[in-house]
Amino acid sequence: MLRVAVVGSGPSGCYTAQNLVQLDPTVVVDVLDRLPCPYGLVRYGVAPDHEKIKSLQGNLRTVLEHERVRFLGGVRIGGGPGELPVDRLRELYHAVVYCVGAAGDRRLGIPGEELPGSWSATEFVSWYSAHPDAIDAGFVRDARSAVVIGVGNVAVDVARMLARGVAELSPTDMPQAALTALAASRIREVHVVGRRGPSQARFTTKELRELGALPDTEVRVDPDELALDPAFADPSALPAAQRRNVEVLRGWGTAGARGAGRRIWLRFFLRPVELLADGGRVSAVRFERTEPDEHGGVRGTGRYETVDAQLVLRSVGYRGVPLDGLPFDPVTGTVPHTAGRVLHGPAGVPGGVYVAGWIKRGPTGVIGTNRPDAKETVTSLLADAPVLLGKAVPEDPVTALRALGIEPVAWSGWQAIERAEAALGAQLGRSVVKLADWDTLLTAARSGA
Repeated sequence: MLRVAVVGSGPSGCYTAQNLVQLDPTVVVDVLDRLPCPYGLVRYGVAPDHEKIKSLQGNLRTVLEHERVRFLGGVRIGGGPGELPVDRLRELYHAVVYCVGAAGDRRLGIPGEELPGSWSATEFVSWYSAHPDAIDAGFVRDARSAVVIGVGNVAVDVARMLARGVAELSPTDMPQAALTALAASRIREVHVVGRRGPSQARFTTKELRELGALPDTEVRVDPDELALDPAFADPSALPAAQRRNVEVLRGWGTAGARGAGRRIWLRFFLRPVELLADGGRVSAVRFERTEPDEHGGVRGTGRYETVDAQLVLRSVGYRGVPLDGLPFDPVTGTVPHTAGRVLHGPAGVPGGVYVAGWIKRGPTGVIGTNRPDAKETVTSLLADAPVLLGKAVPEDPVTALRALGIEPVAWSGWQAIERAEAALGAQLGRSVVKLADWDTLLTAARSGA
């Protein structure tokens, strides 16, 4: 019987477990996560008002409830106190698949980036998604204008959260503290800014159109900025997704102001060069105007513009971080591999360590991209099974975890968290409301032990 540990319970981890049990009728899988809750970025990264995408949790639940799959939450892997050492993890299983995503975020590398009021979009998303590591930094407190740097779906998500009102957010599972703070927000201007043109923006048309459907909010674009993009005048050669984006932006560019209570500005061909301070915190962003070059990129023009902002969120991409005991490519932010197989020791000898998801390929694609990615890794792992089975492993790794002082959160513990979140929602007159801190989560989990 092949015993496999999958580290990470997000989509890539669940799809890896699914492929393992579907392709091998004898394999058993433990899905380990450092959090007591499963689903990864589906729980802690998808915007709370995107109920259709969040419903994917139902599909992931089916995987984690499979008779040969076991969820073990609250298991930290590393060399610190209360953590499971990497070498010990490899001793407990025939194979280990790391599906840990890309936990870091890219930086702007400009003066003022460390000012109070300047954050990564990841930190803001973690706060309103109730990630237990998140801090309540008073993101929107005393802010009247926000700048979001980046033009991908995450940038659009955070802009939408900043513009939504309490009536739209109350039915979601957003934690109560974040809901209260956003409901009291005085932000009326949100600027979403990209250094390149509209035809190169990375948001999807569906996400883009949602901005135009927000109550008491108007989306504004500058027709002159749109016209700088060579593909804007004739988008026929663009891929379908970018062509649709251009058409949506074209419509907003010709629409007049409606006098709504909030405005979302979509700005293009602006590159941030400095965050400016007033009273010890961020007060504005200084941008350099860019223009298309002859190579599909942009160049600076030496002309500058300053946009007031008491909140700045950078949304310029994720980045993988090194993992204990594994090789790491600092350029790509990934673990070097061959079809998901991480080679240790003599070249070509299976070491029983594999990768899938963003830590394997980088932060690219959509949730569904993880399916074929996971299958490739699982195919490599199962091809190595005759060698991997030559290693003796414990009959039940949980006994070894407990000997190290690690008490995993079982599936019943996660179900107890779900019940506690439903009860909190009922108490607050809302639907399900997420628990937002470690102590509350673990107390709820223990109640179901």
